[in-house]
Amino acid sequence: MSSHPAAVSVPRSVRWSVRCWFAAVAAGVVETVIWALTSQEYHAGVQLPVRAGVYLIAIALIIQLGRGRGWARIALTVLLGAVGLLSLLAEPFSWWAAGGSTAEFLAGAHSATLAVVAVRLAHVAAVLAALVLMYRPTANAFFGRVAEKEQVA
Repeated sequence: MSSHPAAVSVPRSVRWSVRCWFAAVAAGVVETVIWALTSQEYHAGVQLPVRAGVYLIAIALIIQLGRGRGWARIALTVLLGAVGLLSLLAEPFSWWAAGGSTAEFLAGAHSATLAVVAVRLAHVAAVLAALVLMYRPTANAFFGRVAEKEQVA
């Protein structure tokens, strides 16, 4: 039997977590494109390189997650699951905390803003699903088996 981690079968929960993480990255890219094309306040020269870097790091981590690397699971949890999710939710929650009305917002929002809201909701849902899936019992067992095989190798 091979001691290579690829010899360990990837459970459905991890495969779906990877798909959800990729969906979250895709949602981030779509939101970026919408803002870059429609907002005069969007500073593409600064924002695009930063976001591209974040997306590339996220993609690298997602690939390592699919290979059973426990450190990638932890990094995704902290960087995208905690910090990333907070960054997605900070703006709407601070707006609501300041007394913003959802009804007034929806009534006055442009189509691009409504598109961003829809994409962001999908983004948040994908992150939450990815987080849950990568900590399912089958995922935990998978990461444990990969770690054991790597110690033997």
